[in-house]
Amino acid sequence: MREKELAAFLQQYKGHPLKLMEVCGTHTSALYRTGLRQLLPETITLVSGPGCPVCVTPTSYIDKLVEYAFAPGCRVMTFGDMLAVPGSNMSLAEARDQGGDADFFYSPEEMLEKAKVQPETTFILAAVGFETTAPVWASVIKTAADKHIKNIKFLTALKTMPQALSFLCRKGKIDGFLCPGHVAVITGSEPFQKLAEEFDETMVIGGFSQSQLLRAMTRLVLESSRGHAGLWNEYPSVVKPGGNAAAQKMVNEIFEAGDAVWRGIGLLPGSGLYIKEKYKEFDAGSRGLNEDKIPAGCLCSRIVLGDALPAQCPHFGKRCTPEHPVGACMVSSEGTCCITFREGNDV
Repeated sequence: MREKELAAFLQQYKGHPLKLMEVCGTHTSALYRTGLRQLLPETITLVSGPGCPVCVTPTSYIDKLVEYAFAPGCRVMTFGDMLAVPGSNMSLAEARDQGGDADFFYSPEEMLEKAKVQPETTFILAAVGFETTAPVWASVIKTAADKHIKNIKFLTALKTMPQALSFLCRKGKIDGFLCPGHVAVITGSEPFQKLAEEFDETMVIGGFSQSQLLRAMTRLVLESSRGHAGLWNEYPSVVKPGGNAAAQKMVNEIFEAGDAVWRGIGLLPGSGLYIKEKYKEFDAGSRGLNEDKIPAGCLCSRIVLGDALPAQCPHFGKRCTPEHPVGACMVSSEGTCCITFREGNDV
C-alpha cells in the first residue's frame, strides 16, 4: 500500500475502539511532528508509556545528586534536561542557584578530559537512560578505568524496558504496543517477540520517520483490531533479531542487573543496571535510591502508564509548564506532558 492509502486507512478506521500505547518518548514526539497522532480517529486512543527515562526516575535519585552538588569538592554534571527535574525538595537548577555546583554536558565522553585536567574536583555524572544509552555509559566507565581517571564517579539510573512492558501487559488495559525502536536496535527484536508470545499481545517495532511510523501504526491498528497477537518488525533495516552484539558485550562487562524503582510502577526486579564490583570505585552510590515523593495532584505516575492523559492533570498548563515544571513529565523533551504542551493541548 502507498503512504496515501495507509494514511486513509488510519483516518477512516471504523473498527471497534482501540487503546494503543507508544512506549518510546521519541515516538511520542515524532507522532506529533509527523501529524500521525492528529490523523487518528476518536475510536483510537493513543497513550504514552514509560519510555522517558527522566520521567520514571524517582525523586530520591535527584535528591542524591542535589546532595553531591552541595558537597565540597564535587561537581554534578548531567544532560541539560535533568537540571530542571524536581526532587523532593529542589531541582539541580535550584541547588545551583543556592550555591551548589551543578552543570550540563553535551556528551559524557567530554567529561573524561575535564576530569583529567581538574584533578582537584570530583565529577559526579548523572547516568540516566535505557538500553539505548547504557553502552555509551559503559564505554565511558571503561575508558575512565583504563586511563586511571579516579576523580570521576557515576550515579546510575539505567533501566531495561522488557520488565516494564511485562508489567504493562499484566495490567491488560492496552490493545497493542508500538515498541521502542531505539531500544530494539540494541536488544534486538527477540525480547519483544517473547513478550508478545507470553502475554498474547500485539506488538510492533517501528522507526521514526513519517513513512516508517505510518507503516508501523497501520500495522498496529490492523493487527490489534483483528485480535492478532505477535510481533511485527517494521524497522527491519536496523533492528535485527539478536540486536547489537558489540553493544551488549560492553554493557555486560560493566553492568549487572538489579532491582530498580520506576515512577508509577514501583520496584521491578532485575530492571536496573548497576556498576559491577570490578568497577565499584566509579559508583557514586546508585543502589537503594527507591523513594519517590510526587507533588500533590501531579499525575506523572499515572501518565507514564497510560492511565491518565496530560490534560487530565490539574497542574497541566497552569502551575506546571516547561519553564516551571511540577512533575518530571513536563521537563524532558521526551516527556509526554512537555511534548503535549508544546505541540498542542488536544490530548
